[in-house]
Amino acid sequence: MLKERIVTAFLLVTGLLLILFGATSAMATLAFVGVAALSAWEWAGLMKMKPLHKTLYTGGIAVICGIVWMMKSPVIWMVSAAFWLLVVPLWLRFGWRLLDGFAGILVGGIVIVPMFYAMTVFHERSPWLLLSFLALVWVADIAAYFVGRAWGRHKLAPTISPGKTWEGAAGAVVGVLIYAAFTNLALHAGLLILLTGMSILGDLFESMMKRQAGVKDSGTLLPGHGGVLDRLDSLTAALPLAALMTLT
Repeated sequence: MLKERIVTAFLLVTGLLLILFGATSAMATLAFVGVAALSAWEWAGLMKMKPLHKTLYTGGIAVICGIVWMMKSPVIWMVSAAFWLLVVPLWLRFGWRLLDGFAGILVGGIVIVPMFYAMTVFHERSPWLLLSFLALVWVADIAAYFVGRAWGRHKLAPTISPGKTWEGAAGAVVGVLIYAAFTNLALHAGLLILLTGMSILGDLFESMMKRQAGVKDSGTLLPGHGGVLDRLDSLTAALPLAALMTLT
């Protein structure tokens, strides 16, 4: 299991670096469409869609990504920010269920498409800029994991993700602030804390969807790591907001 995780992680990092620094903007955009399509396929699985509907949904999300890319509008990031800041906290608080129907289709689009567009525009501005925000979320996840394991006592959301703690969340904030200081990331501390909170919301929201669907992972595409959404859950919430704050 550990060997699988290491090999998969190495391949993922290598593939990401090739896309960031070895691909043209057009090629990178196609790669990001592919990521969005795979995420849509897994989301459709969580929504318990039938195979034909999963295929249609995946294709539909890919087409929408193309339309959003051609429109070049930050409105999609505003929709994402409103969803994650205003709707998701209530969703987590009251434990609303979402397994099928139009609502599942719509929410999947709000979760996936803004992240795709943020990736694309960040890469067009600078691959380093995209990498810096990806790394911010990774630092938050890693810091939360290790601090939570070492000192975690108070559960953050025990009915959704029992392993997460308030101490881990605090560790994520500290880790991100240290990361920003060392990399000279030009964002106010309050915005860094907000992005950290958003990454945690993204993680918790996908955990709730998986729990409601009765599965441990969103998919099996990445040996030792689960599915694509399992690796992108924090980014679905944090990256569009980062784009809204820095690219508009």
